[in-house]
Amino acid sequence: MSSTAPELDHPDDGDLKRSITGRLLFFYVLGDVLGSGVYVLIGLVAGAVGGAFWLAFAVGVSIATITGLAYAELVTKYPQAAGAALYVNKAFRNTFLTFLVTICMLSASFAAAGSLATGFSSYFAEVWALPPALLVAIVFVLVLAVVNFIGITESVVINMLMTFVEIAGLVIIMVIGAIHVGRGDADFAVLADFSTDGNPIFAIVAGVALAFFAMTGFENAANVAEETVNPAKTFPRALVGGMAAAGVIYVIVAMTAALTVPLDQLAESPAALLEVVKEGILPLPVGFMTVLFAVIAMVAITNTTLVAVVTESRILYGMAREDVVPGVFAKIHRARRSPWVSLIFAAAVVIGLLVIGKLLSQAGVGMDVVARLATVTVVFTLFIYGLVIVSALKLRGSDESPDTFRASTVLLCVGLLGNAILLVYVIVDDPTSLWWCAGLLGLGLALYAAERLFGHRDRPDGVERGEPTPGSDDVVEDAPHRGESS
Repeated sequence: MSSTAPELDHPDDGDLKRSITGRLLFFYVLGDVLGSGVYVLIGLVAGAVGGAFWLAFAVGVSIATITGLAYAELVTKYPQAAGAALYVNKAFRNTFLTFLVTICMLSASFAAAGSLATGFSSYFAEVWALPPALLVAIVFVLVLAVVNFIGITESVVINMLMTFVEIAGLVIIMVIGAIHVGRGDADFAVLADFSTDGNPIFAIVAGVALAFFAMTGFENAANVAEETVNPAKTFPRALVGGMAAAGVIYVIVAMTAALTVPLDQLAESPAALLEVVKEGILPLPVGFMTVLFAVIAMVAITNTTLVAVVTESRILYGMAREDVVPGVFAKIHRARRSPWVSLIFAAAVVIGLLVIGKLLSQAGVGMDVVARLATVTVVFTLFIYGLVIVSALKLRGSDESPDTFRASTVLLCVGLLGNAILLVYVIVDDPTSLWWCAGLLGLGLALYAAERLFGHRDRPDGVERGEPTPGSDDVVEDAPHRGESS
């Protein structure tokens, strides 16, 4: 652990070609944010707010965009592929805090993968309802781990194609909305309906807390900062533009769902966007469109979850090479060049979360696995986002140049307040999620403790903690840059 911070401070400069233009970065951010979260969670958001749940997406994307301004400022100072861990290390110079942020990123990825795998099983049931949902989710995770082991990580072309498939599904929903409105069948009063009990403001906060799961991913654009042309100018514009475009799409999709499907039906469906397709508004066979849209949703979820599995194994691999976790996680397969131990462990953790969720549900806890794991992801993400905003404010005046982008201090304070309010609400509303967070953090700390206690056994004489081991110059293919939890 002691060597993690220094490594973050001394990246290799000039190794990557700056070839990503502002336009490419815009679509990159858009693709990162328009992940599979909306396919999985829109019904839960509708149930929390009512017909006006589109407001939750609008508020959520606004808070996320303000948070993105902090990333934009820090990227123009430190255009390096390390993200939140680098920024927190620069601001606080605290090794443990840097380690904690890294573990939070890993834990958020575990929880997001579990939530998405459960969402995948819901859409899969529309195509083939025979297999149990838990079995489908487990096989889904295992298949993605095997794909990653083989070494078939996403190329830029495949990533782009799958992103187009994700967007195509949302375009289908928007077309349905346009036809519905054009026929004069829409009751716009539902868009102002707060059918839940209590204060509408609290209803919106509850919806934002859930919808925020679909807003993440933009932060991964920081990983391509070293490859962006003139990042000081292009990064802020592309990030804000991409977030704004994603927000517009999310709001239109949410409005369409509210206008076309009864709220209770939407809220109770595990695959809520399918309910929009099943309304039969498109002049195409409903059965065909249902299967087609289910396949599109599964492709979208597969894309995001695959990146999460890749990211988890690479974080473990990198931490092992820095002697933060046991060295066994740095082992790579000689033929496939994949971190096979890290892959097995990551898949086991995600499957463990799925099994625990299922057992708790059967025990009468009444837990929605998708919602619970999404909540855990949001808790970790909001904590990281808050630290990034504080880091941006704390580093004001440091490492600045005439080209450094500076976000509005007022907006950053608003963003920090928004993240803090959401974090407090999520914890108060679902305090049991902290047990899940503690379990994942405890797992990370246990790995760190194991390395501290037993790591010397696999380290040659004369090699200190964090130093390269002779003969260990094998490298593993980098993780793709796509977002993990949108």
